[in-house]
Amino acid sequence: MTEQNAQVEASVPEAPMLEITRGTATEEELAALIAVISEAYATEAADAVADEPSASAWSRTQRPIRTPLRRDIPWGRFSG
Repeated sequence: MTEQNAQVEASVPEAPMLEITRGTATEEELAALIAVISEAYATEAADAVADEPSASAWSRTQRPIRTPLRRDIPWGRFSG
């Protein structure tokens, strides 16, 4: 396997797996089940997209936070 093939396979999303553990389902029931689960999976995957953070005009024009005060420098003549 070449590196390019590995990258292509890594970018392809893995299909959901379905396993029937009890009973005997007919082909029509399996087709209906697969259709419902596929639609639910596609809807959930589409809704799971995270919004990109946007910077408002206010936050872009703000000054950066000031540097913290130095506590090692004594204050005024009360330095003791």
